[in-house]
Amino acid sequence: MTVVRAATAAARRRCIDVEPPYLFDHYDPSRGAGVDVGLDVDSSVLTLAVHGTWGNRLCHDTHTAVRKCLSEHPATLLIDLQALADPRAASVPTWMTARRLGVPMRPPVEVMVCVPEDSPLAGRLHRLGAQRYLPMYHTMSRARAAAAEQMPLTSRLEMQLAPEDGAAAAARAVVTNACAAWRLSELQDRARLVTSELVLNAVEHAATPITMVLSRRGDGLHLAVGDGSPRLPQLLDGFPALPDGAPPRRGSGLHVVHAAATLWGAMPTREGKVVWATVRPWTRR
Repeated sequence: MTVVRAATAAARRRCIDVEPPYLFDHYDPSRGAGVDVGLDVDSSVLTLAVHGTWGNRLCHDTHTAVRKCLSEHPATLLIDLQALADPRAASVPTWMTARRLGVPMRPPVEVMVCVPEDSPLAGRLHRLGAQRYLPMYHTMSRARAAAAEQMPLTSRLEMQLAPEDGAAAAARAVVTNACAAWRLSELQDRARLVTSELVLNAVEHAATPITMVLSRRGDGLHLAVGDGSPRLPQLLDGFPALPDGAPPRRGSGLHVVHAAATLWGAMPTREGKVVWATVRPWTRR
């Protein structure tokens, strides 16, 4: 048990060496090499597509993106390498590392890759025997089908909210009940604060139907609020000063989320965006 906890803690530290919020915007091909990230809220499958020729800059950007993606703690991280040019297969350690980071998380994150069958990268992965512990697929349709067959997250609640007064109160009630049912009462106050801000921001700034997904992730609570606006949130300067030990006040915007959540971020979806937050007993330094 001690070994498992140590491995989990080590993976957690590696995943948060980039300071939140973890924000992903849409990939712009005109900027050259880069990564494109999208989340399917219903299935909790997060897709990371790598574009361009593998080199130092793309390697750094990809490592950072993998850590951000794992911090969201999806059920599956699907890495799409179809648009990656890697003639020397130098990126292999990156995909091995992603798999190693996902395994000790609680619950584990299933990491899989989609790589063209006749590419040097696929050849090297096969020679190394990576397919024994890193699921590999040659088309995205097969990869998505395999992701859909994964065991769904347990202890998961989903609700639809209208962009109107009362949405935040309804969401807070669900959080309160979930914390009691899942024996996470110590997280209830922080989780309710985060829920209020994310739902109210969606009501005020997106004004579209809202999907809220609440799930248990080990000793923590994961909240995802999706809306129909592609505009990502911005953490602005000017957080009002509070006395030492005083809880954040409602109305302080995303600074409440930043103060109360252990980790948080946002990324595109097919319909718009999702803003997510994880609340755990441990907090950021």
